[in-house]
Amino acid sequence: MKILKYLKDLKHKDKPRPEALNFLKFIGPGLLVTVGFIDPGNWASNIAAGSEFGYELLWMVTASTIMLIILQHNVAHLGIVTGLCLSEAATTYMNKYLSKGVLISAMGASISTSLAEILGGAIALNMLFGLPLIIGTVIVWVFVSFMLLTNSYKRIEKVIIGFVSIIGFAFLYELLLVDTSWNEAVKGWITPSIPEGAIVIVMSVLGAVVMPHNLFLHSEIIQSRQWNLKEESIRKKQLKYEFLDTLFSMLVGWAINSAIIILAATTFFKNNIPVSELSEAKTLLEPLLGNSAGIVFALALLFSGVSSTITSGMAGGSIFAGIFGEPYDIKDKHTKIGIGISLLCAVIIILLIKNPFRGLIISQMVLSIQLPFTIFTQIYLTSSKKVMGKFVNSKSTTFLLLIIGIIVTYLNIRLFLFAIGV
Repeated sequence: MKILKYLKDLKHKDKPRPEALNFLKFIGPGLLVTVGFIDPGNWASNIAAGSEFGYELLWMVTASTIMLIILQHNVAHLGIVTGLCLSEAATTYMNKYLSKGVLISAMGASISTSLAEILGGAIALNMLFGLPLIIGTVIVWVFVSFMLLTNSYKRIEKVIIGFVSIIGFAFLYELLLVDTSWNEAVKGWITPSIPEGAIVIVMSVLGAVVMPHNLFLHSEIIQSRQWNLKEESIRKKQLKYEFLDTLFSMLVGWAINSAIIILAATTFFKNNIPVSELSEAKTLLEPLLGNSAGIVFALALLFSGVSSTITSGMAGGSIFAGIFGEPYDIKDKHTKIGIGISLLCAVIIILLIKNPFRGLIISQMVLSIQLPFTIFTQIYLTSSKKVMGKFVNSKSTTFLLLIIGIIVTYLNIRLFLFAIGV
């Protein structure tokens, strides 16, 4: 019997697996990152963009997603090649004072992200069950903390993929209910413009899509797919499938973010209805599209808030552990402290916010302000032969990354000048 079993195993071992099945093994890390940019902060930014400017700012989702694909692939490249997340690599290879400055600001970005995620989940609970925001905030915080501290990464990954699927189907359903001008949508996707008074929304959309905490997170979680990376052929295979996972996942996020703007444009902008609260969006959708649309909207927001809070907590744990040169490990005290700082500080700030919707918009602006520091840190590390060896960035890749960093910095300067009235 043992001989027959051995021959059977040998037969299957030699049988090549279809390419599609190989790719499916690598799906997961990219979708965890995608959750980060279809979070409640994105919802607030996208609804503001669609309700105030119609289809005009769709181009920003396209541009941001292109930047995101390039940046996320590059930072995942760092994780695969070095076995270090972005935070660990910064601590290992950069000046200690400079790295600590960048990483502390990244923790601030993680807190800002968690604020948006928890607040979004609390708003959804208020929409569905009438719970006060304070109670909803505590419920989301306790549930997510339980998930992070008791579940394995693999289990969390499956939960997140399920949540992303639900959010995607929810917006597909919503789009079927509205009369979209696809000609205007296509024009909006490919024609850059910044209408008067739109710079704050543009920056919030950028910060909501290209999120600094996601760069740290992706470089960490991609290592869950590493097997025997001492062999160069295995590394190349890893990099190939990682890019496909990143591309697929980011396009899913692009579609969902676009759907939110289109929904806001076809309902609120078309009817000249201003939206200043996420809860208002549900209330205003119901008379326009029916009660089911409002309920679907609130449920999708709840799943978005919970799943993105999980990933922002993971990012906080990864960043903080990296300051001490350690990987993300839920059994390690530094990882636990990082998760606690990210989530608890966010809860405290939420309790002090008077205007939740404005708080969501501002939280995304904070992300965009921190983003250049993370991008240029990433460029330095992945362009260093000392760090990356033979897998160092090509000159063209470094040039492309620098262009993205310069664009983000320029938009931040525009935001600053707008803020001081210049």
